[in-house]
Amino acid sequence: MLEAACFRSRGFSFFHGNIPRLLKDSQEKFLMSNIHLQGKLQGADKPFFDKHLACSARAITMGEESEYSRALLPELDSHSRIPDLSSATIEEFLEHGPVAARWWPRLVAWESRLLWILSGSSIIVSVTTFMLSFVTQVFSGHLGALELAGASIANVGIQGLAYGIMLGMASAVQTVCGQAYGAKKYSSMGIICQRAIILHLGAAFLLTFLYWFSGPVLRAIGQTDSIAQQGEIFARGLIPQLYAFALSCPMQRFLQAQNIVNPLAYMSVSVLLLHTLLTWIAVYVLEYGLLGAALTLSFSWWVFVILIGLYIVLSPSCKETWTGLSATAFTGIWPYFKLTVSSAVMLCLEIWYSQGLVLIAGLLADPTVSLDSISICMNYLNWDMEFMLGLSASTSVRVGNELGAGHAKVAKFSVMVVTGTSTIISIIFSAIVLSFRVGLSKLFTSDYQVIEAVSDLTPLLAISVFLNGIQPILSGVAIGSGWQATVAYVNLTTYYVIGLPIGCVLGFKTSLGVAGIWWGMVAGVLLQTITLIILTARTNWDSEVLKAVERLKKSANEVMLEV
Repeated sequence: MLEAACFRSRGFSFFHGNIPRLLKDSQEKFLMSNIHLQGKLQGADKPFFDKHLACSARAITMGEESEYSRALLPELDSHSRIPDLSSATIEEFLEHGPVAARWWPRLVAWESRLLWILSGSSIIVSVTTFMLSFVTQVFSGHLGALELAGASIANVGIQGLAYGIMLGMASAVQTVCGQAYGAKKYSSMGIICQRAIILHLGAAFLLTFLYWFSGPVLRAIGQTDSIAQQGEIFARGLIPQLYAFALSCPMQRFLQAQNIVNPLAYMSVSVLLLHTLLTWIAVYVLEYGLLGAALTLSFSWWVFVILIGLYIVLSPSCKETWTGLSATAFTGIWPYFKLTVSSAVMLCLEIWYSQGLVLIAGLLADPTVSLDSISICMNYLNWDMEFMLGLSASTSVRVGNELGAGHAKVAKFSVMVVTGTSTIISIIFSAIVLSFRVGLSKLFTSDYQVIEAVSDLTPLLAISVFLNGIQPILSGVAIGSGWQATVAYVNLTTYYVIGLPIGCVLGFKTSLGVAGIWWGMVAGVLLQTITLIILTARTNWDSEVLKAVERLKKSANEVMLEV
């Protein structure tokens, strides 16, 4: 009767979110936490709280599992399905103190469900957009070993450079739009996307000269005339793709920040199927060669951009976040530009590292075999990387949304769950790579020397695949939290001051050759991963919430994002 009176009391709604949830696990913690809360109450609420505490104490003394113990998570029992609880509810639960072991499987399942709702489609988008270049390179390889080397060097040295810049700049959209969405500042997101597009188009214009004069650039970094000539042909055909990058990267991040990923998956799969057919026609039927393959790739990217643009403008899902083109996008660019630069530097240093090693492989003896073998292995590593980048993009969205909403504990918990998940996946992928070490190269070439060289590199590829299970995810946490500048310094040191010199010494001063270069990459990635683990483990997530609020004020129009 006394408990029933407490539940019917006028002030119960105030306490419903503050009643301890783990009575059976710790009676003492329950009473002490309520006494702590009692000291914070004033006025009319305090007398009711005294009565409420007495009710709770009596229930504990009698050994009853009262309704209080299930107030927050009423749907969680041994037979229930994963409840559709809000992040705010889980935040309260995690804030209360140590969580009993029996709740962890349910909490992990709750976070995993949210993560895979985002990740499933994000991974499809990431892998299929990468597959556009992969398909083009496969068709180019069947034109001849020289054409494959030219396409590979252009993909790595020219397209990879541009893609790193565009993708790095777009990670700033993930940071600011993700946190704005979590803070429910919807109208500012379209302005942020437009600012990003303006900066991306400016970068694309500057990079156009690199594409056009790629032949002399490739010769300057030591590539042979024959490889540089083929690379220049391929790179010039990719100039239209450069401007497609400038539009698609910000628009994709704009949609992902709103948890809109399924439409992107449908579009990317459709474009991949179309691209495969068109590339086959261009290379085999029309015999347009390497230039035809490159122009087809550019065309397919523009189809993707048009589909995304139509969705943003016409879909009701973007009604609140996209309010049309606005001159406001040209104001407040400087604060956003600074975040964009640090974002670009962070991701470029990461992407260019592996691509730089491919360029170095072209300087070894027998450059065609060396370049082909490391390019084939790098393609498979990039497959894994794109899978993890899809997971990383979802991590950025989850962390950014939760920080923007002020949920520090949920953000930290999300990081723990996704890191464990990605580690398990990477172990499985490493085993697959080791199982198919011979067959991996036959998709690209029938050259016996190249096949043998790829087989020798496969164990190192498996190690890199395992490290990819952790490193991109922690980079995604950095993007969601806005740590791009810090991680840029980490990448610079671990990759270029330590990893790259080790690779060069082992590759050129020992008999390891290509394997020595790859060992240098492994060393750099391992050091970077350890550093990011330490950085993440020492993070004060409550402080990150305050930084997210401040970032929203600086990076977007302060009138629209006033917090």
